[in-house]
Amino acid sequence: MSAAHRLVVGTRGSALALWQTERVRALLLGTGVPTEREEIRTTGDVILDTPLSKIGSRALFTKQLDDALLEGRIDLAVHSLKDLPTTLPAGIAICAVGLREDPRDALVGKDGVTFDGLPEGATLATSSLRRRSQLLRRRPDLRIVDIRGNVDTRLAKLEANAGWHGIVLASAGLVRLGFAGRIAERLPLDWMLPAPGQGALAVTVRDGDAEVAHLVRAALHDGPTALCVAAERAFLRRLEGGCQVPVAAHADLLDGHLRLRGAVGSLDGRDMVTGTERCVVATEHQAVDVGLRLAERLIGEGAERILVEVRTGAPAPVGEP
Repeated sequence: MSAAHRLVVGTRGSALALWQTERVRALLLGTGVPTEREEIRTTGDVILDTPLSKIGSRALFTKQLDDALLEGRIDLAVHSLKDLPTTLPAGIAICAVGLREDPRDALVGKDGVTFDGLPEGATLATSSLRRRSQLLRRRPDLRIVDIRGNVDTRLAKLEANAGWHGIVLASAGLVRLGFAGRIAERLPLDWMLPAPGQGALAVTVRDGDAEVAHLVRAALHDGPTALCVAAERAFLRRLEGGCQVPVAAHADLLDGHLRLRGAVGSLDGRDMVTGTERCVVATEHQAVDVGLRLAERLIGEGAERILVEVRTGAPAPVGEP
């Protein structure tokens, strides 16, 4: 690639997406790769008056970026990994995963109220079925309402709704946008597992574009993060879930030992299966196997039945044990 050629980086236009893209551009420039930015509106950016779980697409925030890649209008696209479908369109590949920010969910409570300080029957806002399920599992008395919009929009909605006590967002987005001071509590992983891939950035390229993939990978790929998210996304993929099902997973890595925790819950939090899988891993293929094993185990313990109920809105028949 000639020094004069600038890679075109595709991104959504939200403040968080732009922060992430500028981070990737800075890392590329640090290795001598100049870039330019192309902002693209996605379905999730256009449809703002419908809960995400009711729109019915697994590529709400990615399809238009994928199209731009395949048409050659951009050379790479920057994503929040948790927004990427676990099965990508033909011709699209993840070439790099960046160092992960804090994967935990955060409570932004009015007047700094923490989770245990919420009054009986308190109202919390979130767009995530996964968060809804785990919040109600912990506190069945809570009233959970839907919220849409970018991070700054959601913070403004919290202040505008007198009856709300707080909102739950990803810690990573708040930190990256300079809102860490608004976090009243980072919810503990022992009862609030994040979305698979939460807190990590991913870059996609055209499958087979080895030159661009090599440049991007050299600039920002983080091996330990990639192992963890490979396990989490394999777990989600086996459960046939997208970002709008109540499936949660988090992996950590210590001295080559990967621990994956997963959960699948009903929308009211009353029915939930959880599990942990541990294994020594050195490759993403091995990490994927960990995710698949945990998913298979939870399916045997009732996860599939729970997800059928969520998708159909009605209880599913319970098979023989």
